[in-house]
Amino acid sequence: MKVTQSAMLTSHQREECARLGARLARLRIARKVKQTDAALRSGLSRNTAYRLEKGEPGLALGQVLRYLDAIAPGSTLLDLLAETDPALHSLEAREKSKRVRNMTAAELDELQF
Repeated sequence: MKVTQSAMLTSHQREECARLGARLARLRIARKVKQTDAALRSGLSRNTAYRLEKGEPGLALGQVLRYLDAIAPGSTLLDLLAETDPALHSLEAREKSKRVRNMTAAELDELQF
């Protein structure tokens, strides 16, 4: 009988898995590494990389560590959890400095200035 890992976890544990996956994805994006390239470097399939980033709990810790090393060589799991990578700070700064476009005449009329 096959048991799904997510069925065996509490809701808090499932949330932790999702957060770990999201941090992996965010680090990969910050480092500007394609998911397919990270999967190839780590010896995983792209589908497994996708599942890692979605936080699927049934994957092995070794797969997580290999994927992390493919994205940020030399980084540890503690570095990932603490979000100490400089690329993450750079991504955050880029996200904050989005350009704002001028409003159209119709949008200004709607505001009735």
